[in-house]
Amino acid sequence: MGPVLAGVLQLLALIGALALAYIPLGNYMARVYSSDKHLRVEKWIYKGIGADPDTEMRWPAYLRGVLAFSAVGVLFLYLLQRLQGILPGSLGFSSVNPAQSFNTAVSFVTNTNWQSYYGEQTMGHVVQTAGLAVQNFVSAAVGIAVAVALVRGFARSRTGELGNFWADLVRGVIRILVPLSVVAAIVLVACGAIQNFSGIHEVGQFMGGHQQWNGGAVASQEAIKEVGTNGGGYFNANSAHPFENPTPFTNLFEIFLLLVIPFALTRTFGVMVGSVKQGYAILATMATIWLSFVVLMMWTEFAHHGSALQAAGGAMEGKEQRFGVGASSIFAVSTTLTSTGAVDSFHSSFTGLGGGITILGMQLGEIAPGGTGSGLYGMLIMAVIAVFIAGLMVGRTPEYLGKKIGTREMKLAACYILITPALVLIFAAASMALPTPPHSMLNSGAHGFSEVLYAFTSAANNNGSAFAGLNANTDWFNTMTGLAMLLGRFLPMVFVLALAGSLAEQKPVPVTAGTLRTEKPLFTGLLVGAILIITGLTYFPALALGPLAEGLAS
Repeated sequence: MGPVLAGVLQLLALIGALALAYIPLGNYMARVYSSDKHLRVEKWIYKGIGADPDTEMRWPAYLRGVLAFSAVGVLFLYLLQRLQGILPGSLGFSSVNPAQSFNTAVSFVTNTNWQSYYGEQTMGHVVQTAGLAVQNFVSAAVGIAVAVALVRGFARSRTGELGNFWADLVRGVIRILVPLSVVAAIVLVACGAIQNFSGIHEVGQFMGGHQQWNGGAVASQEAIKEVGTNGGGYFNANSAHPFENPTPFTNLFEIFLLLVIPFALTRTFGVMVGSVKQGYAILATMATIWLSFVVLMMWTEFAHHGSALQAAGGAMEGKEQRFGVGASSIFAVSTTLTSTGAVDSFHSSFTGLGGGITILGMQLGEIAPGGTGSGLYGMLIMAVIAVFIAGLMVGRTPEYLGKKIGTREMKLAACYILITPALVLIFAAASMALPTPPHSMLNSGAHGFSEVLYAFTSAANNNGSAFAGLNANTDWFNTMTGLAMLLGRFLPMVFVLALAGSLAEQKPVPVTAGTLRTEKPLFTGLLVGAILIITGLTYFPALALGPLAEGLAS
């Protein structure tokens, strides 16, 4: 079997598995967030944190819950790293320095999981399990909660109430993320991923020195890393490491895990707003972009320019031979079109245009299908903008799901789509203009600029993957990427929740002959076009200086 055919068959198997999970998982999540019943363990948690899960919140109160919970998470994880040297199970590792502790704490709380350190050489069992793995669960649950609040804004009328943040958070963890992660971890262990709390072992000599490996609760962290679109690896090689991702089957399984909730949330959206066709329209938009990017990535990486690539069957540099070009291309596109950031190959080693595709995937806002929750609310913001554009074309006040899109709604949507590009471009420009930050670049020229552009694109969009050619463990990059992650996560949430509150207060508008049918293929095409045009106009100059210049020169 040729490598191209193998890649295509894996893609078809992945699509089939996602299709089978779509309706049952989407319906289940809709029931979870619509139920008025509380499990016994949930009641214990509410009592422990002093929350009343039946109290409805308006958007400012919901936002305060998100920010307060996340601030406590940053502080706890920061202190855990700073105290690592005196904690049991530290494997002899010292405390993490302040700048890197700040960066890592922010990274995992914001669902970014950017890592400027070697996981197996820096973090002990307590920090990995009680710190990083816990944040993998709750940060993903926060994203889903905000998305559900926006969905309620569309579904409800004449009320500013969006639900209860604490109930949404707890239910997301207890009823969705934990069960899926337990099943996924069992599958990974059965296929060869490690799960233990062993110490450091010498496994032989390498280049004149001793090679050491430490164990850890890898399979369980790998499971929630993918299910929650988190991305942080127990080992520096991430999902290219055989302890995390042993076989081609586990590789495809991990891709399935990182896509299944974001895609299924479109079904949840359709059920909660009372029209599954609306969910299918959003799904079609996400699937069109994702599949187009996969096909384009495979084409760039299978292109046989030169005898070396012809002999290897594609651009094999930086890719695991266990997985090959096809599976690596699917993983790279899926991880950058979601907010996962896990990698089974090294994006810096992709072809110039291939590396550009990974950057563009993040710059779209990671909405196809995006992260757990963040992909859905990002796509719904783009849908609001698309109906506004359609309204301008026909001279009619735009409406979406029975809600008028007026001045207030458009200002909030515009702020949402402007904040992340501003962070990416300002921080990248500052890093290139100042004398010290460019010293972290492994390469010069277009590829070196792509390393910096990728870093801040990944940070501000809460992705977490890296171009693998940038030394980000400096005070500048630890601090600036940390700020980019914080602002890129929580400022957009402010606008999302404010929009949700504004929509929930409206009374529904009756459907007329002039109403744009947003469940039709025409709207899907309009939405895809709006996404690509807005992103292209925003980022094209930066892309032209980096991956496009490199790709055209090669």
